[in-house]
Amino acid sequence: FAENFGAPSPPQRQGWPHIAAGRHTLIAAPTGTGKTLAAFLWALHDLLSRGPLLGDRTQVLYISPLKALSNDVQKNLSGPLAELRARDPSLPEVRVLVRSGDTPASQRTSMGKRPPHVLVTTPESLYILLTSDSGRRMLSTVRTVIVDEIHALARDKRGSHLALSLERLSALVEGRPGDGPVRPRLQRIGLSATQKPLSAVAKLHRRQMDLGVEVTDSPLSAVCSHEQWGEIYARMAGLIREHRTTLIFVNTRKLAERLAARLTDQLGADAVACHHGSLSKELRLDAEQRLKAGSLRALVATASLELGIDIGDVDLVLQVGAARSVATLLQRVGRAGHGLDRLPKGRLFPLTLDELAEAAALLLATRRGVLDRTPEPPPALDILAQQIVAACVPEDWALDDLRACFARAWPYRDLTPERFEQAVSLHLVGQGEGGGRFALLHRDGVHGRVRATRRARLPAITSGGAIPDNADYRVELEPEGTFVGTLNEDFAVEANVHDIFQLGNTSWRILRVEPGVVRVADARGQPPTLPFWLGEAPSRTVELSGLIAEIRQQCTGTDWLMSECGLDEAAARQLAEWLALGVRQLGGAPTQDRVVVERFFDETGG
Repeated sequence: FAENFGAPSPPQRQGWPHIAAGRHTLIAAPTGTGKTLAAFLWALHDLLSRGPLLGDRTQVLYISPLKALSNDVQKNLSGPLAELRARDPSLPEVRVLVRSGDTPASQRTSMGKRPPHVLVTTPESLYILLTSDSGRRMLSTVRTVIVDEIHALARDKRGSHLALSLERLSALVEGRPGDGPVRPRLQRIGLSATQKPLSAVAKLHRRQMDLGVEVTDSPLSAVCSHEQWGEIYARMAGLIREHRTTLIFVNTRKLAERLAARLTDQLGADAVACHHGSLSKELRLDAEQRLKAGSLRALVATASLELGIDIGDVDLVLQVGAARSVATLLQRVGRAGHGLDRLPKGRLFPLTLDELAEAAALLLATRRGVLDRTPEPPPALDILAQQIVAACVPEDWALDDLRACFARAWPYRDLTPERFEQAVSLHLVGQGEGGGRFALLHRDGVHGRVRATRRARLPAITSGGAIPDNADYRVELEPEGTFVGTLNEDFAVEANVHDIFQLGNTSWRILRVEPGVVRVADARGQPPTLPFWLGEAPSRTVELSGLIAEIRQQCTGTDWLMSECGLDEAAARQLAEWLALGVRQLGGAPTQDRVVVERFFDETGG
């Protein structure tokens, strides 16, 4: 450890005693401070200490919100484990495997026959494993569950879904009331980069950052013009040339593809790559590995690379457009200088005057140590209805026990018998629309138990999760049938044979469009159109909105913005003039306490 890492980081030093004592532990610390190793090291120590008695049982479960992060964790654990065995051949082989939507069926089958000691998965795959017989056999021996990037899961229904899955896992591992002898307790370890109201911890570990805002020579306006985009591309290319490796974050897949194409024009064919959730696993991994190896000058990404993936040494992070939350900006800029002793460096490129106001508020937030409050996941009834059916597929339950199990999940702590009964009744034989034909549950009224009907298994496994369903089309390269990525259904249906589009910073020519599949050939660099995806842009947090309102109200001019927010003179002057003009013409600034209504007239008086 000393040779590879030096001294333990604060999260490791403070976390290990709690983890070693078997306590449930939450570690909140900035990106690059060794949280993942803090969670894993004691569990690995325990596995290695068993020597020949280790056996083939899954004992550590790691859950990550991103498939890319899961692959990264497997790689980062396998290397040190191999090195330890090379130093001491008497140590047992500890196997680490990934189970996600990208895992081939053959690997899933072999995993069931010979389980890994450490299973790396996603919330959705955990749900499926808990619902299948082979998955439950593998999970029944788990003793430690590590949930990474909790802040990314806790804010919505996906967090509610995971909370219920964790209670089902606890019931499987620890047993239910009346199950017989007391079983070992499941230890939970949570990892988070930026959380509030853990404000004391957040301030304790706050990192210094080199942050700045870049504005074009021509003044920003309500929209970004073609001329301004040209200036932005040129400035970005200049910054990329001044640094060894640059990571560029955008909010939509379409903008990622557009920026990758334009920067390729400026920097060369093999210098830039693209990374987003609609690309195949192989293309995403190739981009990550090229970045880590230093063969890429720049990688343009959406939130797919935002979390704690190890992508090697990144010198600079560029945020193009609005970040929409303080945590998102800190997370993204933290990708540069991924280490305790390094200074993260980031530059924000606002595309409009509104986004310039947000950029100023983000700089103000980092100066004050303001974090977004992590919202609580809601007690969503659609998620509860899913999980009730899934829990009953492998085994029947006493209704009171099932409600008690789910009520232990924090979002559902106030789950009343009446509300639970409503969710159960949706699925019952003889009740609801369609009666018995579509029923997923059968209730034994005499004994107060509930079990799944025969047809329930398929919908339970195929309809689970909280990620919205998008009817995307697969893109497959002919004649090999290689999976390239996915396209939005509307874009695919409207496309014509011989159209050329871009995906993964590569041009593809459409050969034919079939139900659910677009078959393509390599267009060999011919000018493409950009595909679109719907409903991607994030919403802004309350805390960031409050800081923008404060800037709108408190700004007294260029000097105030420079001293309070840290903007340079060019950006501060543009913003100050725009804010002053708004107050003069509208009679006041829009804030969280004041709504300003404007009227616009076109040339015809409309």
